[in-house]
Amino acid sequence: MPSQLPGPAPDAPAGSTRRPPDERAARVRFRRAVALMVMTLVVPGSAQLVAGNRDVGRLAMRIWAVLLATGTACLGLSILWHPFAFWAASNTLLLGVLRVGLMALAVGWALLIVDAWRLGQPLGLSLPHRRAAVGVNGLLCFSVVGTLLFGAHVVGVQRDFLVTMFGDGEAAGAADGRFNVLLLGGDAGAGRWGLRPDSLTVASIDATTGKTVLISLPRNMANFPFREGSVMDRQFPDGFDCEGCYLNGVSTWAGDHAELFRHSDQPGVDATVSAVEGITDLDISYWAMVNLEGFKDLVDAFGGVTLNVRDQIPVGLPTDSYFRYIEPGTQRLDGLETLWFARARYGSDDYSRMARQKCVMNAMLQQVSPQVALKNFSRIARASSEMVSTSIPRSEVDRFVQLALLAKDQKISTLSLVPPTVDTADPDMDLVHDKVAEAIDRAEGDAPTSSGGSDKGKKRKQAPAMTGGSIGSMSEGYAANESSDLGTAC
Repeated sequence: MPSQLPGPAPDAPAGSTRRPPDERAARVRFRRAVALMVMTLVVPGSAQLVAGNRDVGRLAMRIWAVLLATGTACLGLSILWHPFAFWAASNTLLLGVLRVGLMALAVGWALLIVDAWRLGQPLGLSLPHRRAAVGVNGLLCFSVVGTLLFGAHVVGVQRDFLVTMFGDGEAAGAADGRFNVLLLGGDAGAGRWGLRPDSLTVASIDATTGKTVLISLPRNMANFPFREGSVMDRQFPDGFDCEGCYLNGVSTWAGDHAELFRHSDQPGVDATVSAVEGITDLDISYWAMVNLEGFKDLVDAFGGVTLNVRDQIPVGLPTDSYFRYIEPGTQRLDGLETLWFARARYGSDDYSRMARQKCVMNAMLQQVSPQVALKNFSRIARASSEMVSTSIPRSEVDRFVQLALLAKDQKISTLSLVPPTVDTADPDMDLVHDKVAEAIDRAEGDAPTSSGGSDKGKKRKQAPAMTGGSIGSMSEGYAANESSDLGTAC
């Protein structure tokens, strides 16, 4: 009997071909194997429920259902009530559990995908189909494991950041409805945190609205009082009036007399806090020390910051090999340039520098978006933990995140206790206290803008003098140092 030649079956329509039964069966087996793996990707355990160990399948699907329901509920709650998201992102115990859970989920899910590949009976597939099934399995495993482990890494970075930067101290209540946070900025090295700070600013934040007033104190202020009853007040009952004693030297003095601060882990900071409280008549809730050298790493992690450069600003000193100028105009500055914009004094003065520092603070607050923060999260967390040391406890992080988001949508007010309003060599403390109270009242809408302030603003509009890149001069004052809208002044 002659063998049947390949070709259309006798009953097949003209012009068509029918694949041999073995080839069709092979394709069916391959599609089934791929389907089992895809099912596991979409619903873990479904492949085992259909073609494998049903007990394992049921357990995996129940776990997946619980996780999916929990995730959906948390996402919905976070959208409807933002404080929940902030609390979850700052709870180190929850973050630790989530990190371990993501790693366990990665391993378990990958094992289910591999088992789904096994259930597809790869040894029964043709060699091309077998290779394709292995490729699909590897791709799915890599995608699932890579995504979950990256998520575990991000969660771990967040947890380490919180543990490293924030302590376990007790939360301080708002004073008269406001949180007053002292920001100390200066160079840092081994054992040098807070030593002779270059900048001292109190961020007074409304505990409900987030409305913020930045109150800056000059580092060269002298003859000022300390908080009544403090260690420094007992040592200097008539004020810090010793020879060569300035505000930025309080920390050094306290460090040299640490035996007076037996119950303090940070005598220099505690002494400086008592000085700032005596000067401003505000209760300082928390403090944060900023390493200005590390600040440039934070700016680079954000991808730079856009600033309105009003005049040439030197980067470095003339003796530095990298010395150059930032040219006037709207500029996107990197970390090094932003650092020097904030601290340059060459061809300028301390008070112009204080004004520029406020402009940098405002730009950072306004320009940092959640998308940029998420994209560069690891770099930002690493730079922040190396840049900042603070007394804010971890339990308060979510509160301050909420306040920062509220402040982002509002005008920032400023006050600098500098000439011509305040004589830094012999300050009138009654005047200083009144100016601080007036600035806070105005920010809260409880005090009208003084006519003097309006005249000063008109003068700047007509003939804006500039010194060191800031509108104004030391004789008439700098716009950013006393303003009800820092964004406009910058």
